[in-house]
Amino acid sequence: MIIKIGLLCRNLVYMKNRFSHLAILLLACLQLSAGASSIGAHGRSAHDTIPPLAWKEHWFQHNLTLKRVYYDNNIAVYYDKNVSDTTKWPFQILSDAWAYAKNNYGSLGAKRLYVVLHKGTYGGGHPSGFYSKSHDFRNTIDCGLNDWDGSTDEQILMPIHEMGHLVNDVSHGTFGSPSDAIWGDSKFMEIFNYDVLMHIGHQDMAQRYKAAMLNQADNFPNASTYWFRDWFLPIYENYGREQLLNRYFEVLSENFPKGKDRRFTRDLNMGEFAHFWSIAAGTDLSDRARHIFHWGKTENDQFIKAKKDFPSPYISR
Repeated sequence: MIIKIGLLCRNLVYMKNRFSHLAILLLACLQLSAGASSIGAHGRSAHDTIPPLAWKEHWFQHNLTLKRVYYDNNIAVYYDKNVSDTTKWPFQILSDAWAYAKNNYGSLGAKRLYVVLHKGTYGGGHPSGFYSKSHDFRNTIDCGLNDWDGSTDEQILMPIHEMGHLVNDVSHGTFGSPSDAIWGDSKFMEIFNYDVLMHIGHQDMAQRYKAAMLNQADNFPNASTYWFRDWFLPIYENYGREQLLNRYFEVLSENFPKGKDRRFTRDLNMGEFAHFWSIAAGTDLSDRARHIFHWGKTENDQFIKAKKDFPSPYISR
């Protein structure tokens, strides 16, 4: 490989035969050589352009220069200066998680996910889709904790949670999340986390997570709503598991109003939410939704209208 690179560089210089361009050509040779060395070090080839060695943040209050510490066909991982280079456990776990997401949820717009980890600063997490200039048109998750040295449940679950937001936002060639008006910031991510853990070899953690989520109550759309226990887990276990989750986003992409740019033009209402999940499940889920979410006349009327506006039979799959 090194010999081929050397020949290529000499040929380029010879063909140009202009001293004014020599520096540019030599720089190109060095970059090509560095890229080949990086690929060789990781034992994998890149699906798209080689991720830059450094990435300067320019979003929200973030302004640090990040260092690339790993990449493969699925992810590129960047650390700030506080995260130790010896922290290598995220590489395989997060690569497996994103590979699974791509396999299950159709087109996510970009093959590689950019993972940013902060230690002791910029706490919390956020995603950014590939369509956004804010993160240089890259599917990105940015996570901050006080410690990344181990591989605790929290350290693993936070990045996977942010992946779920991206699935929510960019799957099946659409942009935006009309479901957020119903399930808020994170309810889908609870079942997403559980499903991903079950599929990447972390069943023990998945069971711990499931046990914790069974006791998780929220105050929307009504007080003491158990989203995971009463809605997501039962329909997940009874109507297709990961296929059900993917089918929901597929149904939305095929039916819900979008602009020419494939961005959803409005939010779902509760009746539409139940109707699209019923299509995905292949059975009428309105009775379950009515009971769990304490429907009144408004929600019942919305469901009836949704079936007229978006006619589709509930076919078991």
